[in-house]
Amino acid sequence: MPAFSGEIIRIDLNDSQHAEALIDLLDQYSRDPMGSDAPLPTDVYENLVPRLKQVDQFRGLLAQIDGQFVGLANCFLGFSTFKAQPLINIHDLAVSPAARGQGVGSALLQAVDQLAQEEACAYVTLEVRADNRARQLYLRHGFVEGDPATDAMSFFKKPV
Repeated sequence: MPAFSGEIIRIDLNDSQHAEALIDLLDQYSRDPMGSDAPLPTDVYENLVPRLKQVDQFRGLLAQIDGQFVGLANCFLGFSTFKAQPLINIHDLAVSPAARGQGVGSALLQAVDQLAQEEACAYVTLEVRADNRARQLYLRHGFVEGDPATDAMSFFKKPV
């Protein structure tokens, strides 16, 4: 895999270019089969950035190559009660289809690690679909699936 030739920057939700890039990259991800295979709903376009501005735990990163935003990591601080320390959860990791294979995902994961160190986090966590090809990227980056006998987890969600 080629070395990443761009830069990773923290998302400033008050910067209109950052906000636009966040929505655009999230929409690209949403349209992918690993997302929801459909565009983002209209209300998400309108409400995501204003609502994220109200979430103190949001930590977002953008990857940029030659002035173009090509990758996104939407992260949120949480807390590990077993470690009595914060953790950071990668909620979305997205790379523009045109930029895949250029080290963008790895660079974003390295930047999340750095952010986790700055925040004194015990863990970086994420959830990933069993059929997502990015699983290999996560394994190469040091994530572990856990012991199926003791660490097997299921992701549950309930609409409200």
